[in-house]
Amino acid sequence: MSQGTEQPRQYAVWAPDADRVDVVVGDRVVGDRVVGHPADRARPMVPGERPGWWVAPVEQGDDGRYAFSLDGGDPRPDPRSLSQPDGVHASSALVDLGAHEWGDGDWTGRELEGSVLYELHVGTFTPEGTLAAATRHLDHLVDLGVTTVTLMPVAAFPGRHGWGYDGVALFAVHEPYGGARGLQEFVDASHQRGLGVHLDVVYNHLGPSGNYLAQFGPYFTDRHHTPWGQAVNLDAPGSDEVRTFLLDNARMWLTDFHLDGLRLDAVHALHDDRAEHLLEALATLADEVSRQTGIPRHLIAESDRNDPATVSPRGPGGAGGLGLAGQWADDVHHALHVMLTGETQGYYADFAAPGALAKVLTRTPFFHDGTPSTFRGRDHGRPVDLGVTPPWRFVASLQTHDQVGNRAAGDRLCHGLTPGQAAIGAALLLTAPYTPMLFMGEEWAAGTPWQFFTDHAEPDLVASIRTGRAREFAEHGWTTQVPDPQSPDTVEASRLDWIEPTREPHASLLAWHRTLLRLRRDLPDLLDTPLDASNLTREGDVLVLTRGGVHVVANLGESPARVPAPGEPGARHTAAEYAGARVEADTVHLPAHSVIVVADQRPAD
Repeated sequence: MSQGTEQPRQYAVWAPDADRVDVVVGDRVVGDRVVGHPADRARPMVPGERPGWWVAPVEQGDDGRYAFSLDGGDPRPDPRSLSQPDGVHASSALVDLGAHEWGDGDWTGRELEGSVLYELHVGTFTPEGTLAAATRHLDHLVDLGVTTVTLMPVAAFPGRHGWGYDGVALFAVHEPYGGARGLQEFVDASHQRGLGVHLDVVYNHLGPSGNYLAQFGPYFTDRHHTPWGQAVNLDAPGSDEVRTFLLDNARMWLTDFHLDGLRLDAVHALHDDRAEHLLEALATLADEVSRQTGIPRHLIAESDRNDPATVSPRGPGGAGGLGLAGQWADDVHHALHVMLTGETQGYYADFAAPGALAKVLTRTPFFHDGTPSTFRGRDHGRPVDLGVTPPWRFVASLQTHDQVGNRAAGDRLCHGLTPGQAAIGAALLLTAPYTPMLFMGEEWAAGTPWQFFTDHAEPDLVASIRTGRAREFAEHGWTTQVPDPQSPDTVEASRLDWIEPTREPHASLLAWHRTLLRLRRDLPDLLDTPLDASNLTREGDVLVLTRGGVHVVANLGESPARVPAPGEPGARHTAAEYAGARVEADTVHLPAHSVIVVADQRPAD
């Protein structure tokens, strides 16, 4: 494909070790073979201006389908393909990313501070599983109070169904979702409704099926290793072009698709010993695009290192942090999960410690901030200086695709809780000064699971996935029957049921989430009160969380409770309540599994 994003004028590919490269033009390139006589459609390419690059003109009469043959070998898809209409093993297709007529000219962007994120998997968000179908539910998200949609990966992956983390064509939008045009239209429609859009991208590995990058050049290295095998080559010989490949990919999403940010998957697996880490280079790129367009662009990292340097500002000469806008704070999830469910297996064991919940809700996003981790068998993390890295730089959640989908049955948090307990969890999350993120369907306590599913064609790969998942769950002590990842029933079971929000108890929980997000906007103390100036107490089953003049009072127990009402008697009023909690005189009456928000300031009508 062309290295630019205008109407392609030439085929171009980086293949530094090849002695000859041909472009095989036509739509009869299928899978890993060519049907018919390839000599009639193979045209020689010539060295380009950049070392290792080969180019050839797009000729009149070409039908838009093409693949590359290295040294007479089988044709392979373009590593920078913008479209794989027949799957990741077939020929690529030319796409003009400049053809879409954007209607978001009034869009000025969203700052991460004050944002509310919503993680969405395109394939199971609707029955149709497309970007166009997802667009029809954007008004639901606006009414909910969400500010930004975070799409799970859309880079082309094998088969029709999957989570997207085994993508292999990083520049192509998965065709069953709607392809490049579908994504541009989704972002355009979101912006016109006031919603930002982030995209989850995976730069730490590629999937095992359809990954032809190593045939083209040194995209991988055995200098480092990851849970998925060899690491992406970020610092070994040949890595300059590999880094450019990833930086160009990020730039494409931010410019040609108008995306407002990227969520970077498992950045701890981006092994890079250079002076300038790839993450710093990505942060510089995002800042550059922001300056050029006047619209903020955000990079949010998933990292298990508990290192605030990920989001600490970059300093002169590369000193300081990496400069990303935000990072996930899984410790907040873990502490809330243990408090609500009582589960303590695996890494949850650390969060059964007394004070774990109070620490992450009133002191720091990292429970492990240089403290011992029994799960890891060592100290873990580093302290957070909230004066340098404010709480909104940390994305907190009760549920994510990982925390739901990587359970044996894909059961959501709410499946083991009463509606009142789910409401308590939502109240604690959405009154925190972190950047909150909801997982699709969480806002109404969806009854559908969200399970792990794949659509691979290779029998050996399918068998290894089934065996590996079963072994992993057994190690965690889960004896539940594991759904077959390859079964269409697993995908169907994971689709949201959009009738649920109109029925109880789902409708009440949806209204509760809307109310909490409104309070988050209308009660300044929730976000303006310094994290370490907040307070959390627990007496028996009753929790009282105070942020300035706002108090969350919850009863985790199965018996009613009464406690003194917090706040100023003359100014105190009920901002929101769930399950019949109420204030009478100077007493809070709490039925079982109920919660109330009491404020010394009245929200706007």
